[in-house]
Amino acid sequence: MTACHCKDFSRSALLRSAAAHAGAGLRPIEAGMPAAAGTGLSRRSFLARSGGLALAVFGGGALRPAAWEEGIAAASAAGPAPVLVSIFMSGGVDSLSLLAPVGDSRYAALRPTLALADSGVPEDVFTEDVRLRWHPDLAPIRDLHRGGMVTVIPAIGYDDPNQSHFTSRHYWEVGEINPLGRVGWMGRYLDRHGSADNPLQGLSLDYNLAPGLAAGSVPVAAVAAPEKYRLWTRDVWDASLNARLNERFGALGAQPTADAELAGARDAARQTVALQEQLAPLSGRSPAWTAPASYPGGSFPRRLAVLAEMLGMGLPLRCVALDANGGYDTHDDQNGSLPGQLNLFAASIAAFQADLIARGLADRVLIQVWSEFGRRPRENGGGTDHGAGGLSLLIGSRVTGTLVGEFPGLATLDAQDNLRHTVDFRHVYKHIVQDWLGVDATGIVPDAAKFSAPLALVR
Repeated sequence: MTACHCKDFSRSALLRSAAAHAGAGLRPIEAGMPAAAGTGLSRRSFLARSGGLALAVFGGGALRPAAWEEGIAAASAAGPAPVLVSIFMSGGVDSLSLLAPVGDSRYAALRPTLALADSGVPEDVFTEDVRLRWHPDLAPIRDLHRGGMVTVIPAIGYDDPNQSHFTSRHYWEVGEINPLGRVGWMGRYLDRHGSADNPLQGLSLDYNLAPGLAAGSVPVAAVAAPEKYRLWTRDVWDASLNARLNERFGALGAQPTADAELAGARDAARQTVALQEQLAPLSGRSPAWTAPASYPGGSFPRRLAVLAEMLGMGLPLRCVALDANGGYDTHDDQNGSLPGQLNLFAASIAAFQADLIARGLADRVLIQVWSEFGRRPRENGGGTDHGAGGLSLLIGSRVTGTLVGEFPGLATLDAQDNLRHTVDFRHVYKHIVQDWLGVDATGIVPDAAKFSAPLALVR
C-alpha cells in the first residue's frame, strides 16, 4: 500500500496530530502580534467518506472517525440551514476607490493622482448616496446592488483603530477588541449551536484554518482545493499508468481477508481510491461537472465554484471562510494593481451568486465581504497607507440591498486623519447572528448588548 500512499488517508486513524499555531495550521503572523484564534487546537488529518473530502480537522476532542462520518450524515439528513460565507479581502482594501466619493469637495485634493473621475455612466452612481460612484471594475457588483442583492456598509470599523494588519484582522476574527481572544466569532456560534461530530459545519477553503472559525469545543475543518485531490505513485509520471495503478489498488482493496491488519490496509486503499472517484466531478479535467454559471479563471473563482457544487451536493456546511483573490495592501502602484484585482473579484462574486440562483440555493446563502481596515484618504504619491473606516458588503438574495450607516464625508476626519467609521463591525456581527443565523447573539458577540440600534441587513 505504500506506493499509492493510502496510509495518509486511512479512515481508521487520525494520522497527523499536532497543535495548531501560526504557520502550522493557522495563518502566519509577525513576531509580537496577537496569537491567532485557534492556537493550540488539536489538528488531525481525516477522511470524511460520507462527504467525499480529505479534511484537516481542528479541535473536537478525541472522537472516533466513524463518529465524524455519522455526524456528517446526520447533519445532512437534518435538512437545509442558512449558510454564511465570509470572504476576506486581505491587506486593507481601499474603500475610497471601491465607492469613490467623487462628489466630495476634498476628494480630488486628497488624491491628486489616485482620485477616480466621474465616469458619466448613470449606472455607476451609488443610488443611496449620489456623492459616491462604483469603481468601473466593480460593475458586476454594482449590477447586483441595483438588483437589490447587495447591502453596503461604506464606513465600518471600531473605536481607536489599530493599523496593524495582524492586530486589526484579529479583532475582526474574534469579534471583539481583545488581543488575547482564542475563539473565533463564528467558532463561538458553532460551539453553541453546532454539532459535536460534524467538522463540515465550519469550513475553511484553504490549507489553513481561518481563525474566525476556530471553535472551543466542536470540530471545524480546512479543505484546500478538494477538486484537485489526486492519488500518485512515487516516480510514476505517466497519467494513464497512474490511473491503471489506482484501479488495481481499488480492486485489491475490495478483496476480503480474515487478517485484521491486512483488512485495515485494504480498507484504506479502497476508500482512498473511492475518494478520488467521489471528487472527480469537481475537477476541471472531468466532463462530469459543469457549473451552471460562467466563472472567470483563477483560484478564487474556482474555490467559489467548488463551494457552490459542495452546497449542491447537500453537504452540511454552516459557516465557510475563504480569502478573496490577490492582496489589497496598495502602498504603491495602486492604479496599476487595484483595477485588475477588483475586476476578477467582482466577476467571481457575480458568477457565484448566479450559480446559487441557478441551483435554487440563493435564499440559503449570505456572503459577507470584509477587510481589516480601509486606506488613508490622503494618497502617498502612488498608493495609500493603512487607514481606518473601510467598506463591507453583504451579498445574497435575502439582503435588504440598501445602505447601512452613512458615508461620513471627508470634511472631518478622525484624529489620525482617517475616514471616520459610522458602523461598528461587532454591530454587524450581532445582526448576522440574530437575523441570518437565527439565534441570540449574547455570548457569541461579546459586546452585543452595547449595540442596541437596529440594523436592516437581511430580510
